[in-house]
Amino acid sequence: MTQAKDNIPHRPGGARASQTGSLPTKGGDDPDVRFLAENTDLSPKQARELIREHGHDRDKLLKIARTMKAEG
Repeated sequence: MTQAKDNIPHRPGGARASQTGSLPTKGGDDPDVRFLAENTDLSPKQARELIREHGHDRDKLLKIARTMKAEG
């Protein structure tokens, strides 16, 4: 018995595609990075930096992110 994904022709970058069928999300797999990137004007890279520097307290991170936006 063949599965539907067995019939997909080879395409560049296809090996890196998710096996779950879901699209990549902004911020990758870390829910805190995704949360910050979706709820502020920060990029996922900036969100990761902020989390690395200040921890995972979302309220604190949101306050800092708003300050960064006001300064920038």
